[in-house]
Amino acid sequence: MAMADSYPMSTEQTDRIPAASQESNWPPLYFFFAYRLIISILLLVLFFTDLGPGFLGQYAPRLYLLTSTTYLLLVLASGGLILWKYPAADTQASLMVLVDIAAIILMLPTCGGVQSGLGTLLALSIVAGSLIISGPTALLLAAVATLTLLTQQVVTGMMLGSAFSAYPQAGLLGSSFFAIAILAHVLSKRLSRSERLVSQQELDLANLAQLNEYVIQHMQTGILVVDQDERIRLMNESAWFLLGMPDARADSPLDEASPELARQLADQKTAAETRPFILKPASAGRELQGGFSRLGKAGSGGSVIFLEDSASVTQRAQQMKLASLGRLTASIAHEIRNPLGAISHAGQLLRETTGLDAADQRLVEIIHGNSERVNQIIENVLQLSRRNQAHLEQIDLLPWLENLKENLSRADQISAGQLEIQVLPENTRVRADPSQLQQIIVNLCENSVRHFDREPSELRIRINGGVTRESGGPFLEVIDNGPGIPPDLLRQVFEPFFTTRNAGTGLGLYIAKELSESNRLSLEHIAPPSGGCCFRLAFPAWQAGGL
Repeated sequence: MAMADSYPMSTEQTDRIPAASQESNWPPLYFFFAYRLIISILLLVLFFTDLGPGFLGQYAPRLYLLTSTTYLLLVLASGGLILWKYPAADTQASLMVLVDIAAIILMLPTCGGVQSGLGTLLALSIVAGSLIISGPTALLLAAVATLTLLTQQVVTGMMLGSAFSAYPQAGLLGSSFFAIAILAHVLSKRLSRSERLVSQQELDLANLAQLNEYVIQHMQTGILVVDQDERIRLMNESAWFLLGMPDARADSPLDEASPELARQLADQKTAAETRPFILKPASAGRELQGGFSRLGKAGSGGSVIFLEDSASVTQRAQQMKLASLGRLTASIAHEIRNPLGAISHAGQLLRETTGLDAADQRLVEIIHGNSERVNQIIENVLQLSRRNQAHLEQIDLLPWLENLKENLSRADQISAGQLEIQVLPENTRVRADPSQLQQIIVNLCENSVRHFDREPSELRIRINGGVTRESGGPFLEVIDNGPGIPPDLLRQVFEPFFTTRNAGTGLGLYIAKELSESNRLSLEHIAPPSGGCCFRLAFPAWQAGGL
């Protein structure tokens, strides 16, 4: 998108702006034609009636009638050229002025010469023509009018013996033609410069408005502008996606887009000051954080509503947390791994000692098992602190999941028959870091395997994905047929080191949650009605590829 500079321009810069097209000359030409048509009709009407001055055609009625009639016909012909718009406007203006000069000069002797005052009509024609045509041409026409007038006066004086006082009057009238042409040219130039400046400013404003609209529409923060009647005046693409892609458009009531948001706005109107709020527009959608900004005095001009995915806010906090965690875990790893290494080495030596009874062997196994567990905890924590920043890519969900299923089967973690994948619509696309998204899914699947309380062959895991209006954007669900999570433990499942198994580290779901937030995803547990466990990943809605 081309953008113009938005700063005041000097006169020199303004002169370099391309001149307006010929189209801008046509409106003045229309007025010039209307003026000439009125004058030509009046010259004939006043000649045949007693309404006008008696000097019209007084000395040569036939010549006056012939000239004025021809003048009217030429004016009408010029109207046809204007309708045809050929030749160019400035050329037609020059022809009109020449016709006026010829007609009025021929009529002057029939009316008593310069003293009749008919010559002033030439001045009006020169003014009108100078506003349309260029300066040199206007001066040339003024010179033609002056020379023709003086020649006519000389010829008339020689033939009719007119008074000497008519010569200075003709000279003054000719001089006025030049003065008028120069002034009209200066005025025309200033008007033209002003017009170009206004056109440039209009272009600047149009580009600025287009730039503002582009920025607003491509912001990840949702923006809604509502008037005092709570009708939507503007809603950018991010707000539309965050609100679950409602059918509401501009000039629709806010409650059509989101009844909950309309209620929040109504509550804010009665509050002394605006405050942030939490919103979940769709039952299965993402949690949003919002805020209001009033427009006008006391909100009389409406409100601007800002909506932001809670995951993006969490992501910023996540970066700060990871920085602190990295420094902490580096110290922990150094301080714990040295004594842990000594303990593990001593346990290994005891394990290789012959002649240990069963009780001692059991103690050695406890030392070895817990050393491995502590080492695994350290590895998991270090993995969190060393994790690279997410590099988001566009992922075609269905083929990516099919490839993940094949990798899990090869690693003997889950057989192909135990894992079912369904994505609707099949062309759904998301944006995430592929390696980190894979680790999230693998952690959730491993969590299902570890907590399954029946024969391993009976485990079934279903991965559902896609986009629905109810989901408020793309989603992935990992559902198993295991025992599920007791309601009293739901709040703790994503806490670090929380586990219901003695052999677990309690970091699997925590790592999955942290990776989700790093990718601006929302991970939550949903209790399925058929039992088992269901973890849902919700993706940012504006990153959807197909619905």
